[in-house]
Amino acid sequence: MSTSVVYYSGELRTESTHLQSGETYITDAPTDNEGKGEAFSPTDLIATGLANCMLTIMGIVARRKSLTIEGTKAEVTKIMGKDPRRISEIKIDFFFSRSYDEDSKKLLQHAALNCPVAKSLADNLTQTINFHY
Repeated sequence: MSTSVVYYSGELRTESTHLQSGETYITDAPTDNEGKGEAFSPTDLIATGLANCMLTIMGIVARRKSLTIEGTKAEVTKIMGKDPRRISEIKIDFFFSRSYDEDSKKLLQHAALNCPVAKSLADNLTQTINFHY
């Protein structure tokens, strides 16, 4: 079964629908690549998707270990490279709203760094991940 349907609507914009839920979003090309920058760009979604995945996997591990990570925030910075134009680095800073013991910190960090998106990205894409407790 397909995951999503994506339509090109013109003016460097796409409209995507998640088939299971019906949820939708749009993308625009960024202003530094001939776009309007009125929505996430496809490369923004990759960088943001890495943070989404890391938080989700940390959430799964936290629930299994009776930890609470609600309120945790991720600040994402995407850095583009040239020749070829591509994402060269994704920086993510996680800010936790509570403190944890050292074993819990290691558990959460391991979960984040081994999420499926992190393991799916190219080896030459730098992932700079910081955890702030």
